[in-house]
Amino acid sequence: MVDEKRFEAVKNNFIASKRERYGIGTLQEKTVHGILKDYYAPDKDMQEIPINGYVADIFTGTEIIEIQTANFNKMRDKLTSFLPDYPVTIVYPIPHIKWIGWIDEETGSCSALRKSPLTGTVYRAFYELYKIKAFLSNKNLHLCFPLLDIEEYRLLNGWSRDKKRGSHRYDRIPIAMADEIRFDRIEDYMQLVPYDLEEPFTVTEFAKAVKIRKEEAQRVLHILNYLDILEQKGKKGRSYAYYVKDI
Repeated sequence: MVDEKRFEAVKNNFIASKRERYGIGTLQEKTVHGILKDYYAPDKDMQEIPINGYVADIFTGTEIIEIQTANFNKMRDKLTSFLPDYPVTIVYPIPHIKWIGWIDEETGSCSALRKSPLTGTVYRAFYELYKIKAFLSNKNLHLCFPLLDIEEYRLLNGWSRDKKRGSHRYDRIPIAMADEIRFDRIEDYMQLVPYDLEEPFTVTEFAKAVKIRKEEAQRVLHILNYLDILEQKGKKGRSYAYYVKDI
C-alpha cells in the first residue's frame, strides 16, 4: 500500500538536500534511486550495508532490499549470494504517467513539460525480469513495482535533426507514487492475466487484452509459461495457444 504523505515528504527532502549541496540542475540520474531508497529505508543506518562480499542497498536486519532501475543482469551475482541466506526484495520503478522536458546543453534552458501519451504498466518490467528468470521461482525472492508519475528531463544531443532521437536522459524526478504492485509468491503472477480472457488465447489476443505491444506480450507469456502459470499447448489458428494452469 502506498504511503502518499511519506513519499511526498521523502521526495521533497531528498530533492531539497541535493539542490542545497550541489545547486539547482545538478540532481543527475540517481534521483529516483535515492528517493526510493529513503522511502523503503527511512533509517539511514539500514542503507549501504556490506553482506557476503557485496553492498546491499538496504538491510533491515532480516531482509535485503535492492533498488534496481535497470540492468537486472547485474543482479545475478548478488542474488546468488544473498538468496540462500535472506529474503530479497527487488524494487523496480516503472514510469506510470510521464512529462518530458528538453534541455539545451548550450544555454541550459529547458522546454515546457509535455505529457507523454503512453502510460506505463507492470508488464514493462518483463524486459528486465527475463534477465533473472532462473531466480523468479525462488521463495526468498520478492518483487516490488512502484508505479511513479515522473518528470523526465532529456538533453538535446541526439543524432536526428531535432536532436531528440538518440538523446541522453539527464534525470527523472518522481512526482507521486500512483500504485505499488508486489509479487511475493508464484500465485501473484496470476494478476497479470485478465480474468475475462477466454482460453485458449494467443499472444496477439493477450497483447490486445492488456494493451501492450505483441513483442512485450511474447516476453510476458514466455515467463509465465516458464513459471508454470501458463501452459503452451497446441495451436489456435496459426498461433500457439495458451491455457492457465491450476496452481
